[in-house]
Amino acid sequence: MTGHRLPRSGARGQPRSAGRRHRVAVLITDGFIPFELGIPHRILGTARTQDSHEPLYEVITCTTREARLVRSDSDVSVLVDHGPDVIESADTVVVPAVAERGPAFTSGVVAPDMASALGRIRPGTRIVSICTGAFQLAGMGLLDDRPATTHWHYTDLMRELHPRVRIDPDVLYVDDGDMLTSAGVAAGVDLCLHLVRRDHGPAVARDVARRTVVPPHRDGGQAQYIQRPVPDARGPGTAATRAWILRRLDRPPTLAEMAAHAAMSVRTFTRRFREETGESPGQWLIRERVDAARQYLEDTDLAVERIAARCGFGTAQSLRAHMQAALDVTPTQYRRTFRTVA
Repeated sequence: MTGHRLPRSGARGQPRSAGRRHRVAVLITDGFIPFELGIPHRILGTARTQDSHEPLYEVITCTTREARLVRSDSDVSVLVDHGPDVIESADTVVVPAVAERGPAFTSGVVAPDMASALGRIRPGTRIVSICTGAFQLAGMGLLDDRPATTHWHYTDLMRELHPRVRIDPDVLYVDDGDMLTSAGVAAGVDLCLHLVRRDHGPAVARDVARRTVVPPHRDGGQAQYIQRPVPDARGPGTAATRAWILRRLDRPPTLAEMAAHAAMSVRTFTRRFREETGESPGQWLIRERVDAARQYLEDTDLAVERIAARCGFGTAQSLRAHMQAALDVTPTQYRRTFRTVA
């Protein structure tokens, strides 16, 4: 698992029309989320050449129909001066998130005005989505048989509506050459910084990150931001046993002990457990131990060795290996990002 997925060999390449700045069309429609709209303007729009400080991108907001007032998902509306014709001359088209509404989220079908606008994209144009903007691309079939990501909360819905999309719920963004998708919300910042780094090198990307007061590169993926519910001990099946295990993570039980607690045979327990959680008992236990370690890293100053013992890993080396495998970050990196300051 990595925090981002880079393009296949030979899939790079920066679309650009000769004689002008790289033109970025940011396509919004009613229900857009203001934060995501601002990301390409703030990141791409402030990228400058290092010698003459000339803008490197021309970022233009457009909407799916003629110039009009476009309502966001909050009490903010934006008067957009450009209609979808801008897309026809764009080198990159960015589709930010839209609030969960409309056919893209209910039936996987793109609304007619959005479909018409996206249909104006020229062959070879780079296409980017931020957060749930990926549902618009998937609804057009643009992500079929390609790796992609979106906000972790919506990955199951993406799989249900678009089974051909190779969705990755763990990474911050996926770069598949001419098609790039980001995870939820602020992951759009990571993706746009990646675009600057890919197009113009790390020095320019670092300069944009410094002026935006964000890290030029974030460790890990969005798996580290997911919170999972605690099982209800009163629930049916294996729920009571799962709750029991969570109370004694420093002494993780064997599979036979788990089955005995649930008053089932090992075979029945294993089958029921997978039916209820989607994981084997061993996979679930490791994930829960990692989640417990995350909580200690966020809320306490305990040494990594003590956290490893409390969560049943035994050694700091074992904890580091499991966190690296699950979250693509070390305990130290995770604590640096999430440590609660009193």
